[in-house]
Amino acid sequence: MDAGDEAPTDTHCPYCALQCGMALTPAGGTVDVAPRSFPANGGGLCQKGWTSASLLDSPARLTTPLVRTGGELHPATWDDALDVIAARLTALQAEHGHDAVAVFGGGGLTNEKAYLLGKFARVALGTAQIDYNGRFCMSSAAAAGKAAFGADRGMPFPMTDLADADVIVLVGSNPAETMPPFLQHLQGAAARGGLVVVDPRRTPTAEQANVHLAPAPGTDLALALGVLHATVAEGLLDGTYVAGRTAGFDEMWRTVARYWPEHVERITGVSAADQRALAHRLAGARGAYVLTARGAEQHATGVDTVSAWINVALAHGLPGRAGSGYGCLTGQGNGQGGREHGQKADQLPGYRALADPAAREHVAGVWGVDPDSLPAPGRSAYELLDALGEPDGPKAMLVFGSNVAVSAPRSQRVADRLGALDFLVTADVVLSETAAMADVVLPVTQWAEEDGTMTNLEGRVLLRRKAIDPPDEVRSDLDVLAGLAERLGQPAGRFPADPEAIFTELRAASAGGVADYSGVTYERLRDGEALHWPVPATDHPGTPRLFLDAFAHDDGRARFVAVDHTGPAEPPDAEFPLQATTGRVLQHYQSGAQTRAVPELAGAVPEAHIEVHPDTAARAGLGAGDRATVESRRGAVTAPVRCVASMRPDVVFVPFHFPGGQRANLITNPALDPTSRMPEFKVCAARIVPAADVPAGTVSAPGSRTSDRQDKDGES
Repeated sequence: MDAGDEAPTDTHCPYCALQCGMALTPAGGTVDVAPRSFPANGGGLCQKGWTSASLLDSPARLTTPLVRTGGELHPATWDDALDVIAARLTALQAEHGHDAVAVFGGGGLTNEKAYLLGKFARVALGTAQIDYNGRFCMSSAAAAGKAAFGADRGMPFPMTDLADADVIVLVGSNPAETMPPFLQHLQGAAARGGLVVVDPRRTPTAEQANVHLAPAPGTDLALALGVLHATVAEGLLDGTYVAGRTAGFDEMWRTVARYWPEHVERITGVSAADQRALAHRLAGARGAYVLTARGAEQHATGVDTVSAWINVALAHGLPGRAGSGYGCLTGQGNGQGGREHGQKADQLPGYRALADPAAREHVAGVWGVDPDSLPAPGRSAYELLDALGEPDGPKAMLVFGSNVAVSAPRSQRVADRLGALDFLVTADVVLSETAAMADVVLPVTQWAEEDGTMTNLEGRVLLRRKAIDPPDEVRSDLDVLAGLAERLGQPAGRFPADPEAIFTELRAASAGGVADYSGVTYERLRDGEALHWPVPATDHPGTPRLFLDAFAHDDGRARFVAVDHTGPAEPPDAEFPLQATTGRVLQHYQSGAQTRAVPELAGAVPEAHIEVHPDTAARAGLGAGDRATVESRRGAVTAPVRCVASMRPDVVFVPFHFPGGQRANLITNPALDPTSRMPEFKVCAARIVPAADVPAGTVSAPGSRTSDRQDKDGES
């Protein structure tokens, strides 16, 4: 690690979508982290942010390419590793067609990486088989936002606007653990008695709320319908706003009319009085916001659930009004930008639709290719993973910035499909559970070792700056894609490796699109300008607040979307009488591949746990600290019990950051939302038993490649 001139570099945290401001200072072979004043974090950092530099020189760091030979991963040169990859991909596509190779990206990749990855898949590989882990994060809110407003930007207003709100309703969000610095933006509403949290668990965020509503998992949609019914029935509807700025109310009301609060109370467990009280809170607020997150989205009816809460916001006249609104709390570091630039199966840069002929023509012109050469939309994330190695599925996959062996639903099935591939490549900073299964592992740069842009949860484009040099044998993902593209026959220069050059091309590709970055430049970002997209010209100030004059539909009106409650795809029954849900803990992030390698974080929370009500534990013959197993129809996860008196007696909770037999996603249901293709992570039928009662072999961890394929791949 190069200490340079010891000068601090202003940059941003590598973790969540707040993208907190921080300064990095090389100091004697290490890097000191300090928070800096920035609107997202106001000079604060969470434990993950404070320890973020630990991974830069961690013993867990990958520092040389690895190629599997004789069944084992061995160090290799970069030329050898890239030559092996290019040769295997070329051979597999020659035998099975372009779609024999899949690409899987991540919501933590910079805008430049997401853009180049989508271009690489569609131009260098010619494959339709590309998606990314943001499908598991933001896809339901994105689809609902687009249907309602005509455009999707997680928060269509600066998060600092929240400070003046009288009421903030958080649905399925636990920022006290997922993004702690965000809590400062909620303090104003809390001080005014207006912070409402909707969550089946009494989370640390719910503990700080003025009102906590705890619906049964999978019933958030019904709760929204009850609140909406109360809004209309109690004369609280903002009729002027509805008549002047929306469409579709009458059709929506035909469904909602059946969901009077007493009926909804029987579905959700939330009292009719509390539903009416929330409607009155929203109606009486000078400024109010409804914010949704993963708890609302990660369902087989996630789009409908988010749509129902957007309907509540529209009924109270909140969206498109200064000081009020609807927003979604994006999770991953570049969850917003990651879905705007083409690594999603159905999208092109600028949030353009891949199936739109005009969009294809525009982007193909920037890329210098025939629009007809671009493939059609491919499989969504889980469907892509589920098809790996199948007769009609991909035979090889390249994974950038994702640990699907832990993070995907029904994770044992996904691990089995990874093992069925002829060839697997990962680019990562540590040997994650997915990387450990790969045939080639490429060590890539971390956030502090490269320049690049991110787009945070409020649509603000940020410049993350290089502070130190990477280890000698570590390269950027951009270098990897450029090197592979040339080996696959692409002209020199079509895939540049310089992030600013790529961003210049991204600007042209996004021009005129919904997410228009054409007016954003590195120079403007270096100068500290706050640029929220769309920014259609270099003299445009950006758009911090969307929809103030009109929504993005042709008629300028927002849409009420009629939705109905159907409940979880897998309700509890006599065999599996409980409902299992998943989520995060403060010290860990996503699949935990990075945070589990940070000693302070791993020491604080070294393993998973199972939260359950004491009575539920006692009925299963369990007490606090006992090892228990939560079983579903797909698998079982084993961990120590935590008895939590505030838990609903019908719910068990497991965090999803841990590998092996503690993978929460061994039990989750891969049922998909029909629109967003979001899996139902947040609820499945389950039971809890003492760990010793589980038959041996119920759960298996991701393994290595089969010996036959290892030998074959080693010879290639």
